[in-house]
Amino acid sequence: MALSTVNFTVLLVLTLTSLCSGTSGPGAYLYPQFYQHSCPRAQDIVRSVVAKAVAMETRMAASLLRLHFHDCFVKGCDASLLLDSSGSIVSEKGSNPNKNSARGFEVIDEIKSALEKECPQTVSCADILALAARDSTVLVGGPNWEVPLGRRDSLGASLSGSNHDIPAPNNTLQTITTKFKRQGLDIVDLVALSGDHTIGLSRCTSFRQRLYNQTGNGVADSTLEEAYAWQLRSRCPRSGGDDNLFSLDRVSPTKFDNNYYKNIVAGKGLLNSDQVLLTQSLETMALVKQYAENTDLFFDHFAKSMVKMGNISPLTGATGEIRKNCRKTN
Repeated sequence: MALSTVNFTVLLVLTLTSLCSGTSGPGAYLYPQFYQHSCPRAQDIVRSVVAKAVAMETRMAASLLRLHFHDCFVKGCDASLLLDSSGSIVSEKGSNPNKNSARGFEVIDEIKSALEKECPQTVSCADILALAARDSTVLVGGPNWEVPLGRRDSLGASLSGSNHDIPAPNNTLQTITTKFKRQGLDIVDLVALSGDHTIGLSRCTSFRQRLYNQTGNGVADSTLEEAYAWQLRSRCPRSGGDDNLFSLDRVSPTKFDNNYYKNIVAGKGLLNSDQVLLTQSLETMALVKQYAENTDLFFDHFAKSMVKMGNISPLTGATGEIRKNCRKTN
C-alpha cells in the first residue's frame, strides 16, 4: 500500500530544505522523487528488467526480495551485499545466510547496466535493490508502495555482520526479535516482513532439525503437523539431500498472499522461524491469526514495514558513492 500523499509531501519538503541548506550524511532524507530530474525513467527501467526476469523464472521474485532484506540487515541498506571479494573487501556473499543461497545478482547487474546507459553514475545499487524488491512483490500479486530513494552505495562489506545480524531459520523468537530491534524494527514489522515467505523456496538443510532432532534429544518438532512432517521427510532425509528445495508456502508458492500465515496456524510452517511466530508469543500469535484472516491488513502492514526497513541507516549526501558496477567499488 502507498504511504499517504501528505506524509510524502512533508518528507519531500524536509528533503529539499536539507539539500538547500547543504546538509548531507545520515541527517539527509530519502524521497520517492529523488531521480525525477536526474534519471526520470529509472523506475521504469528497473520494473522492465525485473518483469522480464520474473516472467522467465517466478522464483526470481522471492530472490530479489530477499536480497534487499539481507542487504538492509547488515550495515544498513547500502548494497554492501552486492560487492564481490577484492583487495581488502571480503564479500558478504560467502556468509552462512548467503552462501549457496542468495541469488539474483545477474538481474541486478542487468538493471545497473541499463541504468548506466540511460544516466551514467546516477542511480545507486542500493536504490536498485529497494525498487527491485517492490516490483518483485507487485509482479506476483503483492502490495504496491512508493519507494523512498536517494541511498548511496557502501565502500565496503561486513562478512561478520552478515553472519550475525541476519535472522536465521533456526533462531528462537527471542533471538529474531532482538535482531529486528537492533535495526529499529518492532514486533509488527517482524511478523509482517516474515510474510515474504509466502513466495520462494528453502533448502532441506534449513529445517532438517525440525524433522529429526529439534531439541537435541532425537525427537521431531512437536509443533510440526505430523502428516506434513512425513511428507517433508520423504525428500529431506537425516543425511544427504541438503540442497533439495521445498516451497516456503506449500499452498500457493508463487503467489504473494496470506496463505503463509494460514499454513502456520495449521502447524505447517516450514521453518522453525516461521512456526515460532505462533508458538512462542501471544503477541506474534495474534498478528499471525489476524493476517491469516485479513489479506488487506497483511498487505498494508507489509508495505509499511518494507518502507521502514528500507530506511535502515542509508548512506546519503556525500557519504558512500554511486557505483558504476554493483559488484565493486569505483
